[in-house]
Amino acid sequence: MEEKRFHACMKRIKAGDKSALREIYEAYAGYIYSVVVQVTINKEDAEDVTSEFFIKLWKLADTYKSGNGHRAWIAVIARNMAIDLLRKNRREVLTEDFADAVTESPSEEVEGKVVSDMSLRSALDILKPSEREIVNMKIMGELTFQEIADILKQPLGTVTWRYQNAVKKLRRCGYE
Repeated sequence: MEEKRFHACMKRIKAGDKSALREIYEAYAGYIYSVVVQVTINKEDAEDVTSEFFIKLWKLADTYKSGNGHRAWIAVIARNMAIDLLRKNRREVLTEDFADAVTESPSEEVEGKVVSDMSLRSALDILKPSEREIVNMKIMGELTFQEIADILKQPLGTVTWRYQNAVKKLRRCGYE
């Protein structure tokens, strides 16, 4: 969805038009889910937050300002909602196996142990949460590095460096 169309939908939402919210939902449900699941690492939680996101979007329609990049704006809202859920539930973001492996040995040794027989999901699980989040936003979210840097409030150089390191790790695992 282009910026103009999103802005028009947000104006219609302000006026109480539920069909405008449906248009945004159809265009961005998958995108919002992909942003949220990278934070929660849990399918059910990601589905819940994604559903709640669109309720919140309805309530936040008055705060939307056109011209600042709507994709980044909605990604920040979704990401913050996911973080709030994690804080509320005091859950550990990393899986137990990944956390144990990282604390026991350097990441290159961990990669070498796991490389042999892994799916793409397993390969992504090897990445640090910060790397996994950036890879997901870049590939699944189709965001630019600048948009990712703005969302994460990190320097552009840090974002690109983490992305490049993640890609190198995935290549060493046999994923091109």
